[in-house]
Amino acid sequence: MVDLSPESSVNGDQGETDQGPLPSLIEQLRLVAWLRLRSLRNGLRNKNRRMDLLGIVASGLFSSLLVIGVTIGLFVGTKYIFDEHYQPYLGLLFLGLLIWWQLFPILLAGFAAQFSFRSLLRFPLSFSAFYVLGLVYGLADAAAIAAVIWMGAMIAGTLASQPGAAPAMLLACVFFAALNTTVERLVGAWLEKVLSKRRAKEVMFTIFVLSMVSLQFLNPVLQKHGAEVKAAIQRVLPYLWLLPSAFAGNFVAKASEGRWGAALPQLAGLATYVVLFSLLLWHRYAQLYSGEELSEGTVPERRAKAEASDDLDDRDSLGFLPPQIGAVFRKEINYLKRNTFLFFSLLIPPLMVFFFSMQFAGTRSGPFKQGITPDKFFPGMMAYLVLMLVAPSYNSFAHESRGIQTYFMSPVRFREILLGKNLMTVVIVLIELSLCVTLVGFRVGFPSTPVTVATLMAVAFSVVGQLTIANWSSIRFPKRMDLGKMQGQRNSGMSVLLMFAVQLVLGGISALILLSGRSLDSPWLPAEVFTVLAAAAVAGYFASLDSLTELAEKKKETLIETLCR
Repeated sequence: MVDLSPESSVNGDQGETDQGPLPSLIEQLRLVAWLRLRSLRNGLRNKNRRMDLLGIVASGLFSSLLVIGVTIGLFVGTKYIFDEHYQPYLGLLFLGLLIWWQLFPILLAGFAAQFSFRSLLRFPLSFSAFYVLGLVYGLADAAAIAAVIWMGAMIAGTLASQPGAAPAMLLACVFFAALNTTVERLVGAWLEKVLSKRRAKEVMFTIFVLSMVSLQFLNPVLQKHGAEVKAAIQRVLPYLWLLPSAFAGNFVAKASEGRWGAALPQLAGLATYVVLFSLLLWHRYAQLYSGEELSEGTVPERRAKAEASDDLDDRDSLGFLPPQIGAVFRKEINYLKRNTFLFFSLLIPPLMVFFFSMQFAGTRSGPFKQGITPDKFFPGMMAYLVLMLVAPSYNSFAHESRGIQTYFMSPVRFREILLGKNLMTVVIVLIELSLCVTLVGFRVGFPSTPVTVATLMAVAFSVVGQLTIANWSSIRFPKRMDLGKMQGQRNSGMSVLLMFAVQLVLGGISALILLSGRSLDSPWLPAEVFTVLAAAAVAGYFASLDSLTELAEKKKETLIETLCR
C-alpha cells in the first residue's frame, strides 16, 4: 500500500512520488474510499457526530416522501407517453431533471458530501484520480441521487410500455447523468472561487435569496398577464431544441421509432455537451490540483497613523445595558451591518407577508375567492414570522469560528453572552413584527382587539420559549458555518430536527388555545392564557441561564473543537 502521509510529494506529470510510482487509478480510488469510511467510523465515536447523523437520517425520511412521489409520477408519465405515442414530449421530462439537478444542489448544498480539495492534495493522488473523485462526490449529492432514482423510474416506465426503446433510454440517461454531474461540479467549483471574497459572496447570496423570494410572485403575475406570458413562452419554445434535454428526448423518441439515422445525430449533440463541459471542468480542477488557494486574505497595506485621543469612549457598552451584555449586543449589530446577506434577508419576512396578503386575503385572492378574514390571517402570518426569525438562534455560534475562544478567556459569564445574542434576536423580531403588523393592517385590515392581544402574547410565549431551547441546542449541538462555501453549510442535523419539533409543538399548542376561545365563545380567553404562558416562559428563560452557563463550561472543549477547526 502506498504511503498516504502528508510528507509524500507528488510529481503530477510523471505520476510518481518520492517513494516510487503511484498505484493504479482504481487502487487510488479504493484507498480514498477506505480513508473516508475510516474517517466516518472514527467520527461516529463522538456523541455529537452520532446525534448529527441521526438528525440527518430523520430529516431524510421526510424528504424521501417527495422522491417516492416523483418516482411514481415519472414512471406513470413515461409509460403514458409511450402508450399514447407522445415521444416528442420526453424532452420535457429531461428538462425537468436538468432544472432539478442544477438548481437544487444550491438549495441543498448544506447536505451535500463535502469535497475537500485541500485535504485531498495532502496525499499522493494523480490528477485523473482527483478528477474522478470530484465527479463521484457530485453523484453523492442528495439532488443527484434523487435524479438518478427518477431516471431509473423513466427506464422502468419505458420497459413496461415499449421494451425495445429501453436501451436507448438507458444510453440517454447515462449521457444525461454524466452531463449534469459535470455541469453541477463546474458550477460549484466556479461559485466557490467567486464566493471566496466576502463582498462577492454577500452580493451573490443576496441576489440569490431575493430571486427565490421573487419567484413567489409569479402566480399573481401569471393571473394578471397570463396571455402575454403564454405568448412569450411560445416564442421561446422553438429554441429549446438547443438544450441537452431536447437532444436526450429526441434521441429516445427517434430510436423508439427505429429511425437510428436521425437518432444518432441527437446522441452526438448530447455527447458534444458532455465533452465540452468535461473540458471546462478539467481545466478548473487543474487549477485546484496545482494548489490554487481561495481565501479572503487581502494584500497588506501600511496602516495609517492613529490619531491621538485624549479620552476614550467606552464603545463596547450601551447605557441601558450591563457592559458585558452591551459588548455582545454591539458585536451582533456590527456583524449585521457588515454582512450584506444577513442585512437584506431581513426584508424577506415583510415581502412574504405582502405576497401572502395578495394570495389569501381580500376579495381577489387566487385560491380563496372570498379571502381570509383578518382574525385568521393575522395569527398565521405572525406564526410564519416567528418561524423565519427564530430559526438561526438554534445555532447562534455558527459564525463565531475562532472567536469562541475569546468568550472563554474574557471576564464574562456565558449567561451574559446568551443574553446579548438573544437580545439581538428579540430586537429583530420586534422590528419585523412592527413592520408586518403595519403591512397586514394596510393590506388586509387589523384584526379584533382580543385576537391582536392574544396573537402578540402568543408570539412572546413562542419566541422566549424557543430561545431557551435554542440556547441549549447552540451549546449542545454546535456547527460551524462559512458563507463562503457551498457544501456542508447547514446546522447540525439534531438541531434542525429539534427546531422543527419545538416549533411544531408550540404551534400546535397556540392553535389549540386560539381555537378554544372560538369554540367556547370567549374571545379574551386565549389572551389570558397566552399572557400566563408568556410570563412562565420568561421566568423559565432567566432560570435556565445559570444552568446553560454550567453546560457551556462543560462543553467548552467541544465548542472550541467544532467551531475552530
